[in-house]
Amino acid sequence: MALATITFILIFLLIVSGGLLLFYRQAMLQRVSDVVAPRPKRAPLLGTIQQTGSSLGGFVGNLDRIIPKSEQEKTVVNRRMVRAGYRSESAAKVFYGAKVLVPVLLLVVSWISGLLDASPFFALAASLGVGFLLPDFWLGNRIKARQKKIRRGLPDVLDFMVICIEAGLGIDQATARTAQELTVAHPALSDELDVLVLEQRAGRPRADAWRGFAERTDVETVRVLATILIQAEQLGTSISKTLRVHSDSLRTQRRQKIEEQAAKTSVKLVFPLVFFIFPSLFLVVLGPEAIMMAEAFKTVLPH
Repeated sequence: MALATITFILIFLLIVSGGLLLFYRQAMLQRVSDVVAPRPKRAPLLGTIQQTGSSLGGFVGNLDRIIPKSEQEKTVVNRRMVRAGYRSESAAKVFYGAKVLVPVLLLVVSWISGLLDASPFFALAASLGVGFLLPDFWLGNRIKARQKKIRRGLPDVLDFMVICIEAGLGIDQATARTAQELTVAHPALSDELDVLVLEQRAGRPRADAWRGFAERTDVETVRVLATILIQAEQLGTSISKTLRVHSDSLRTQRRQKIEEQAAKTSVKLVFPLVFFIFPSLFLVVLGPEAIMMAEAFKTVLPH
């Protein structure tokens, strides 16, 4: 019995080895050749894509020289780009380049679709106007979306900071730890807190760093938080209790806002009901009766 078992195992191993040599021979030869004569590795596809994207961004950024702009306008655009989360020096150049490139693309689309031949003045005006304003609308939407993320994630950040402070860390160490731990959950807030921590390490006073944090985000709740922290530091009150109370108030405000939106739903449904649902309902319910009444009047009052 033992001899038969050993024989069966040997035959099974031989069959498996033969199958591996038969089906994976090319892969094994490739591995052996790589070990014996290694080849220089090719550039990864991701690096090629990144190089292409950077070159495209550089091309778009060079188009910003066409648009005349003042220093005040540049300052406003740079502030908006920072609020949208773009801090690189070339972000504003790409933005101005897009204001030149998008109208050209819209003109090409209108020419291909035949709209330029049908109505040249309308197509030209619409392409230039919409193309010039489209980057502004896109940037405004990005700012609103980022501010919404910051507003939603602020209570969680405050709770984590309270835990760190109660564990024995200072406000600066708690801010750095919060920025490190919440990178995945709240990337926008974590990014802003990283900038705040770097400013403090560079020597900027804590009050000025928190005011800069509020100015960069342009969120009212962050402004209130910065004011509360500055006052707590000046008056010597407990920072953990202050943060906990502010976090609870933010959650209460969010709950009240949701309840307010839910209460407005019944009023907002009046217009669809009156203009869309009720006419269809009347047509279905009263339509057959109206046809029957018309047929009855025809029989009673013949021509």
